[in-house]
Amino acid sequence: MRELRTRSYELLDLAPDAAVVDVGCGAGRAVAEMDEQGARAVGIDPAERMISLARERWPSADFRVADAYDLPFEDASVHGYRADKVYHTLDDPARAVAEARRVLSPGGRIVLIGQDWDTLLIESDDAALTRTIVHARADMIPTPRVVRRQRQLLLDEGFADVKMEVHTSISTGPAMLPVLTDLATKVQSVGAITEAQAEAWIAEQQERGQNGRLFFALPMFITAATRP
Repeated sequence: MRELRTRSYELLDLAPDAAVVDVGCGAGRAVAEMDEQGARAVGIDPAERMISLARERWPSADFRVADAYDLPFEDASVHGYRADKVYHTLDDPARAVAEARRVLSPGGRIVLIGQDWDTLLIESDDAALTRTIVHARADMIPTPRVVRRQRQLLLDEGFADVKMEVHTSISTGPAMLPVLTDLATKVQSVGAITEAQAEAWIAEQQERGQNGRLFFALPMFITAATRP
């Protein structure tokens, strides 16, 4: 979501040549975009495959294999810290926030982007089944509701000027059908719903997509703060 990336750069408030780390950088687009804006961005990801892909796509950028708990930086050495759709994958988000505080210099900015996996909004004739699917999918994720805690986590770690925003994307066309199909299929694979229920729910969503009656909304939360 380009809008979210752009907003995250604004909240980082980076000066020219400022050092910034993008934790969980994936294929590296945000790192390249921040470099284009004059920052010195470093992309961090625990997956060697993603770092290899990022280096291939953006050969002049700086990418390193590391995780959110052990960043390859000295204390107080970076001016910005960004993590986009990362914290819900972590078993210990508080430890990651502590590591962010360690590497940030005084006055440095942290920006976290993420979703609450219990708040996927999907229209369906079977509200109870949809609710089961959404919550069961959330339960497959290490910390699916961490965005509700992010403000508290930052305050507990001594961050100041903690602010939150929400940006909601709404989809009403068939382009979202692969996502909804995957949602039901994953939940069925762990036994939360039956194969028949998954097939019926997917068929309903396909019909909605074809008839222009599909509705999927995803609130994305941005949490930003300053290291004192």
